[in-house]
This record gives sequence, C-alpha cells and structure tokens, in this order.
Amino acid sequence: GFFSKDERELFKIIIAVSGIGVASARMILSSMTSDELRSAILSEDVNKIKSVKGIGLKSAQRLILELKDKIVKGEGTDVGTLLQNNNDNANEAASALQMLGFNKPNINKAIQNILKEKPEASVEELIKAALKML
Repeated sequence: GFFSKDERELFKIIIAVSGIGVASARMILSSMTSDELRSAILSEDVNKIKSVKGIGLKSAQRLILELKDKIVKGEGTDVGTLLQNNNDNANEAASALQMLGFNKPNINKAIQNILKEKPEASVEELIKAALKML
C-alpha cells in the first residue's frame, strides 16, 4: 500500500512518464517523501532525483520535464506549501497563467496587485485571484 492518498496519486503520475515503470516509481517514492520529490521536480534538481537507485541522468531529466507542468497544475499536490518565497510563487503562477493563454503584461500586473494586498499568497491563491482579474 501507500503511506497516503497523496502518495498514491503521485505514484500514478510518475508511472505515466515514459521509461519509468512500477518498480522505478516505487523506488523513487521509497527513497524520498512525496514533498521532497515535488520540490526536486519544481526546482529541477536532477542530482536529487538521480540519487535514487535505478534512475540515471536521462530518466531524471525526463521525469522533471514531463512532471513539472503536471505538478504546477496541481495534480495530486498543493504547490503553495512547497514554495516559501513570494518570487517563486509569483513566477510559478505567472508561468501557469501564461500556459493558459494570457499575455505576460496583464499577468504581471494582476499578480503584483494581488501581492500588494496579500504578500503571503500561495501559487494557487495567486492563480485563482488572477483568473478573476483577467
């Protein structure tokens, strides 16, 4: 079984990555917590992922490349708890909104207005509030 429902959801998105099987995904989740894995993927820490037995450089890079967007979109995770710095939160939120098709100047303006009112806003809160403004 899995330690938590969250870990099971993360397992499902890991095995969706090409070249990563059930055994490798299980080894990844046994080697680090789900929060550590998300943090490593979001910060693109190849060495941390590569430290898992059976995961090489190319597999680690592929894992980061394919899962970063899914984790930013919030599949099985709360990104806001992982990122402590507002600049990181603002950058992640801006990136997500840009992927939705909004233009950069409008995104930056909306995020700055939100951060003036609530400087400790998480990525999720930033995105929700920005979507209402845009």
